[in-house]
Amino acid sequence: MQYLAAAVFFIIMVFLMSLVWTNSRGAPWVPTSGQVICRMLEMADLRPGEVLYDLGCGDGRVLIAAARRFGARAVGVEVDLSRYLWSLLAVGLRGLRGQVKVIRGDLFAVDLGEADVVFTFLLQDTNERLKAKLRRELRPGTRIVSNIFTFSGFPLAATDEDLHLYLYRMAP
Repeated sequence: MQYLAAAVFFIIMVFLMSLVWTNSRGAPWVPTSGQVICRMLEMADLRPGEVLYDLGCGDGRVLIAAARRFGARAVGVEVDLSRYLWSLLAVGLRGLRGQVKVIRGDLFAVDLGEADVVFTFLLQDTNERLKAKLRRELRPGTRIVSNIFTFSGFPLAATDEDLHLYLYRMAP
């Protein structure tokens, strides 16, 4: 019983430390519901063969939906080791390794130049810091779809006020 309590305590502490650490790197992990993911991908008008980048991919559910439901290629970027491994496992179990790639790293260090769509659920200050990178690396017309938090100064193409979703298109 004593070992079980120690193991549970250890797991809880690792989880809490992970949340604090990822929060300092862009956003804490908060899973997005399947309904919201589908709505965001529909808003982005994701098409078969396009490339979607999920910045802070968490457990990989956006990557899986983009590949399975929309026929897109998907690239996830995740800084947290446990969620990175979880995403790899989830993608592998669904047989999507040829269509989905998961990168363990800092979203500010990954080149986004091939993206047709960028998916974000980051904090407002992270979005503000990310704007210069997006302007530098994304092609005109690339769509950015954001959950809850906005990109001030970017051309807004559509919103879903009920779900607090925002779609932007990079200007020429």
